[in-house]
Amino acid sequence: MGTTSAPGGGGVVGLGIVGLGVISRQYLDTLAGHPGVRVAAVTDLDRSRAEAVAAELPGARVAADLDALVADDDVSVVLDLTTPGVHAHVAATCAAAGVDRYGEKPLAADLAASFEAMAAATAAGTRVGCAPDTVLGTGVQTARDAVAQGRIGTPTSAVATWVSPGHEAWHPHPDFYYAPGGGPLLDMGPYYLTSLVQILGPVVWVQGAASTSRDERTIGSGPRAGERVPVQVATHVTGVLGHASGALSTVTVSFDAVGSHARPIEVHGTEGSLVVPDPNRFDGDVELTSLGSAGWEVLPASAGFEGAGRGIGLLEMVGAVGLGDAPASPRAGGDVGLHVMEVMTGLLASADDGGRVAMTTSPAVPPLVPLTAAATWRGVPDVAGAA
Repeated sequence: MGTTSAPGGGGVVGLGIVGLGVISRQYLDTLAGHPGVRVAAVTDLDRSRAEAVAAELPGARVAADLDALVADDDVSVVLDLTTPGVHAHVAATCAAAGVDRYGEKPLAADLAASFEAMAAATAAGTRVGCAPDTVLGTGVQTARDAVAQGRIGTPTSAVATWVSPGHEAWHPHPDFYYAPGGGPLLDMGPYYLTSLVQILGPVVWVQGAASTSRDERTIGSGPRAGERVPVQVATHVTGVLGHASGALSTVTVSFDAVGSHARPIEVHGTEGSLVVPDPNRFDGDVELTSLGSAGWEVLPASAGFEGAGRGIGLLEMVGAVGLGDAPASPRAGGDVGLHVMEVMTGLLASADDGGRVAMTTSPAVPPLVPLTAAATWRGVPDVAGAA
């Protein structure tokens, strides 16, 4: 396996990537050329796609398949960008090979597979990271810092809203969004729920409701335009989360709405209210209003990775962001990913039977990310004009 130390600990981490679809470009924008990691090998079901990506990365090889990828002596961490239904298989393969894994959300397509993925990694002594890492940017981290500093008093509640008419209008292959492991909750919910856990702490119970507006969706673009996709999941989910802190969060995610004026996340407390920017982004304005204030103020960034992009969670996991050696528990870690999966599946189970569902997981909230300049986490010289 490739070395697991990185800048701050010396050496370069060997990275293998499985799955080179649409999202891979955003990860490569962050990881390719970073001094702390080197993409050693890539693989994809479409070999031509893997060959095209490898050609862009000096020294990168095309692995025949996942087994060959994890067997590569230069690979110590696998970046899993496959679709949700494949995550459990990738997780098991990485654990069996003794290779760390950082994957796209959700952790796996269902709760049982998510528990199995974490258990396999624990038994193997490997680490698991899980998107979203957008919560490590200045948006969510600054909001979290403001709440921790008492700027809204005692937190009492939060409201999170994301709605869309569905991804089939723009995505040429939207099938997995409407298959088990997909839907608005498992697709977009992790951004909002992970943010709420970061800001208000773990969830102890949930109660939800859900609906499905139609049995199929029509692809609107690409070579399959006009083709119909069966809908196998709830396309509108809403619910209440009871946090261990006593705060209550109300969440709505939907593929059944055209648009909304609602703020992505609002957090309320006894002394003030806070607007959290879009958790699908790394930055954005955090706004605060307090008792007796004349209105809303934009808070300066006080925490988080500045200018971050997808892949910052993997870099943090391997100790390549200038904050010291690789941590025992990544800030975008599998324990939080497992908890968020339990919250999501709990909402769906509650929607089915109408009852309240208690959570069995309760992860420690990861440490706040100190305000970290882009030049620092990118590993470039800290000189005037560095970006």
